[in-house]
Amino acid sequence: MFSPPEPATMITVFFTALPGLLLLPLLISFIFPYIFQDIAHFITVARYGIRTKKQVRKTPAHTVVDTFLEQVEKFPDKPFIIYQEEVYTYSEIDRLSNQAARALRKHAGVKSGDCVAIYMGNSPAYIWIWLGVAKLGCALSCLNNNIRSQSFLHCFRCSGAKIIIAEPELKDAIDEIMPELRKENARVFYLSETSVSEGTETFLDKVKAASCDSVPKSLRSFVGAKTLAMYIYTSGTTGLPKAAIINHQRITMASGLFELCHVRPRDIVYISLPLYHSSAMLIGVHGTILKGATIVLRRKFSASQFWDDCRKYNVTVVQYIGEVLRYLCNVPKTDDDASHNVRIAIGNGLRTDVWSEFLRRFGDVQMYEFYAATEGNVLFLNYTNTVGAVGRVNSLLKKVLPFEFIKYDIEKDEPVKDAKGRCIKAKKGQPGLLISKITTFSPFGGYAGDKSHTEKKILRDVFRKGDKYFNSGDILMVDQQNFVYFHDRVGDTFRWKGENVATTEVADILGLVTFIEEVNVYGVPVPNHEGRIGMATLKLREYETFDGRKLYAHVRDFLPNYARPRFIRVQKELEITGTFKQRKVDLVKQGFDPSNITDPLYFLDEREKKYVPMTQTIYEDVKNKRIKL
Repeated sequence: MFSPPEPATMITVFFTALPGLLLLPLLISFIFPYIFQDIAHFITVARYGIRTKKQVRKTPAHTVVDTFLEQVEKFPDKPFIIYQEEVYTYSEIDRLSNQAARALRKHAGVKSGDCVAIYMGNSPAYIWIWLGVAKLGCALSCLNNNIRSQSFLHCFRCSGAKIIIAEPELKDAIDEIMPELRKENARVFYLSETSVSEGTETFLDKVKAASCDSVPKSLRSFVGAKTLAMYIYTSGTTGLPKAAIINHQRITMASGLFELCHVRPRDIVYISLPLYHSSAMLIGVHGTILKGATIVLRRKFSASQFWDDCRKYNVTVVQYIGEVLRYLCNVPKTDDDASHNVRIAIGNGLRTDVWSEFLRRFGDVQMYEFYAATEGNVLFLNYTNTVGAVGRVNSLLKKVLPFEFIKYDIEKDEPVKDAKGRCIKAKKGQPGLLISKITTFSPFGGYAGDKSHTEKKILRDVFRKGDKYFNSGDILMVDQQNFVYFHDRVGDTFRWKGENVATTEVADILGLVTFIEEVNVYGVPVPNHEGRIGMATLKLREYETFDGRKLYAHVRDFLPNYARPRFIRVQKELEITGTFKQRKVDLVKQGFDPSNITDPLYFLDEREKKYVPMTQTIYEDVKNKRIKL
């Protein structure tokens, strides 16, 4: 007959097992060092995803407007936007957005479901106009204020908008296309109280004259999760910009990045990136609204003023993209570099060397590097603060949001396929094209206008018949510890002498040379040769000169022969997009012919063991294979 153990025995067993139980988490973390961070991240994502799914599932959906109005009720007098010496509270922006909405209805004839284009630089008006447009149940076309002429017309036409709200400072750009706008019956409203030019209208005076009473919610009663909210345009590094379709569900999910990065209501968020871009608008502005935090908005990014602003406004969270942090590291050092209250930096496109230098110089800032695309359906977030990585392969998340890295043939510019015509998964340590399955949980909205642009981003029958994946166009690599690293853009990686050359890796190596401030690496075709050979355009540091012998020694020591740039071009400024991405297309087209280029050009001369000035004779010898490459 079974008899229960004595209480004394049970106590003995418990205290015997207790050390083992206490040591179990340590043992698990020793074997799987990131497991608890992975689980915590998954729980945060899942909790936010479930909450937002409930909010956007109904019609009308709970949108960013509703979240904003909730914060207005909770924090009416809290600063929402600080701009130069101006402070706008949540309630003040609410009233201004109401006035904007009423002015648009009365004077521009805007109806629910219409699209309004905005052509402005960073200012508080950009945000209250957007909220006013959204309160009407309308969409906003966020035009890049750097585009001109045909590119401007292309972007405007993609949106289907008939109304443009523009700044008076952009009058010349508007005048240039005004004849075409008139043909299309488009109306231009300037953010001004006085007339700017013939055939245009004023807007600011109409806003001031409008009632600030709440906009009836019935005007947006039809808005659902998939209703168009805005168009955000790709940077156009490879051609004309494409209008990415952003619906209300996507805005809600994008703003959730602030939740994943543990931004708090008391945080002050510094936004110096352009509001027409997804980082500033989708993540920065909407994330701030989600958390009920405060924005410090700057007209344009300034490396020299960045830290002064952070100290002046007690900034705790900053956003970055592309080369922004490199510019900060290039500013002359000062004694108070680490004297600030910034605790979090959120962004993408950060190179390893800049990352390390930024932390060394500016102190212990939690870096939340992430990987995402405006129109994409996959996100990686570096929640472990591991230098160089864009995130981790979280096995739990991958079950819900499937993605893969597949082998890619750089030469043929297409995925590698097996005998059955299916794609092949890349192994750990191998670069692979990132693709993400298109599902109800991870949809791909595509682009406005030409449907072929959307279709080009979809891979079909990838692993089995009928499946669909979003083609990111990016090559990434997963290491043995499941960290994900950005490798290169498809099209940027080039092939020379049977080897694949990743431009980002070569740029990182060249960036270590003391006299080089910025680098743009790309492959150029060579007449009568197969493949593309490496070339780099450099910007030199102030007061430095180009040293061909030193650069030769550096590339010889750190790069294999096939990856060494054979041609160097020196420019005073490297051309970038409005979102700090380097432009390569024109550089590739211009190549290395000295008869077509006025910038200094250099050629890697193996006999001289240095980069020598490029001449027409060298060009002809390369072209006719008299010089062996």
